Amino acid sequence: MHPGMFAWWKARHQHGAEGHCGPRAHFAFGGGDWGQEASGGDDEGPGFGGGFGGFGFGAFGVRRPLRFLAYKLNLTEAQVSQLARILNELKTERAQAAVDNRRAVSGFADAVAGESFDEAKARGAADDRVKSAGRIRDAVVKALGEIHGILQPGQREQLAYLIRTGTLTL
Repeated sequence: MHPGMFAWWKARHQHGAEGHCGPRAHFAFGGGDWGQEASGGDDEGPGFGGGFGGFGFGAFGVRRPLRFLAYKLNLTEAQVSQLARILNELKTERAQAAVDNRRAVSGFADAVAGESFDEAKARGAADDRVKSAGRIRDAVVKALGEIHGILQPGQREQLAYLIRTGTLTL
């Protein structure tokens, strides 16, 4: 077992010596009742209660960007639907950039695989990587402009705060 797991293991099996065989013991192996176990047995709902700083294991400490922004910025339903469209477009562009990056890496590998270094292949792969980075840059700027357009002044200030503090990354 990895040393970082000992605290988790002990917290999850704290009732083991008392003969507790309920969901807590079963959950450690992938089963159990998410509603009870993820919240540490409290009635707070999955992923919010329990030990470990109140973050539980139901949500794994990760919030989806749309849900997180809707909560933090107190968005209306119309704003949430527009933001969902913007984030979806940005996600698609980033996925395409990941594909382009894998192609560029493959091009670099092809450039060094032969008997001699193929500078043309390496330059082509590097140029593709730069073009992809430019498309991401343009997509982020466009998304920020659209997000700015749908937010109220107080919401814009809160978004700027989230970006400055690193809570929200672009």
